Amino acid sequence: MSLTRRHFVFGSSAIAGAAIIGAPRYARAAAEPLRIGWLAALTGPSSAPGIGFDRGVKFAAESLNAAGGVKGRKIEIVTRDTQGDPTKAVNATQEMINSQKVHAIWGPTNSGESLAVTPIMARAGVPNIHPCVIDTLIDTKKFPNAFRIAPSNGQWDDAVRAYCLKVLKVKKIAIIGDTTGYGVTAVKACVANFKRDGADVVYSNNIDATQTDMTPDMTRARSAGAEVIVIWSVSTGMEARLFNTRAEMNWDVNFAGHPSMASGEIRGLLAKPQNWDKVYAVGYRSCSYGADGKLPERSQEFVDKVQGKVKLDDTLFWWVTAGYDAISLVAKAVQEGASSSKDIIAYWNTLHPYQGYFGNYTYTAEEHNGYPTADVVMSAANSAKHGTFLLAPGYV
Repeated sequence: MSLTRRHFVFGSSAIAGAAIIGAPRYARAAAEPLRIGWLAALTGPSSAPGIGFDRGVKFAAESLNAAGGVKGRKIEIVTRDTQGDPTKAVNATQEMINSQKVHAIWGPTNSGESLAVTPIMARAGVPNIHPCVIDTLIDTKKFPNAFRIAPSNGQWDDAVRAYCLKVLKVKKIAIIGDTTGYGVTAVKACVANFKRDGADVVYSNNIDATQTDMTPDMTRARSAGAEVIVIWSVSTGMEARLFNTRAEMNWDVNFAGHPSMASGEIRGLLAKPQNWDKVYAVGYRSCSYGADGKLPERSQEFVDKVQGKVKLDDTLFWWVTAGYDAISLVAKAVQEGASSSKDIIAYWNTLHPYQGYFGNYTYTAEEHNGYPTADVVMSAANSAKHGTFLLAPGYV
């Protein structure tokens, strides 16, 4: 898929030749908008991330356009609300490719949708960048056009396991997930990885996220001698019930696991605010403040940049910054001379690294997981401040 109806012209002799045969044709091509598809779940039960990402997307496009665009081309965001529905995502993807003729696609924002649309985009050769965590979504042989801007679930699992074993220094682990495909897969991998690293997985189970009474599972975990409970679920209701049950049992055990355990929704589901203590959720260095209350310098730069323009206090900082970075990555490729979808992919394959606000991304032709594992950390789940979190105890 060509980025423009005419290739860019480079070199003084080429420009002179273009003037002879008709410069206006080149001018029209250069002025064609840079269309970026945005597969966003903006409504529905899984819309919170999409809304946060969308703020970063809009701010990036508006900032670039206000500065004159990319090589004189305005950025046009083609947004389709998928509502978290894979079928809607498929239909929107096909429209973007066949009718809208987008030059690249950002999203979808959840793995279920991405599993459905990734092969479609691969067949069309459309550059795709997404934040979905299922490991198999990135495969440079099957999907040479697909790049991940966020960590994979494997990187999340590595961070949780390292924190439990090296910082909390516990050996007896309980692992609980929900009964979704994600929950089952995540628990299975987590159990295997803990055992491989010498831990004793004393209890593991997948439970229905709507289950009202968490006492049976928590009792079994305590009876088995669990020193930490690792949670893999996106259900904040299930997580809050587990935290409440721990308090009812008067059990002083740590929780560690999925980023959703730090969601603001949990606050209203707790019997007592202190039930959220000693809960450590996956986070990121760029989105974490230290004991002094300060963010990393580059993160603070972004906060200052969006002051009064983008709301951060009711979303997650990483959602906004990742949305901003995704649009910037497309624009950067074009700025550096990419004139086709193939060129964008080739440019992304050379990033060693690209300095974004959410992270510094490194991609090669053989590796499209670009987020640095070292920057995946654990956060104190109850410490949200403008979408950022306090680093969990044990980090410098």
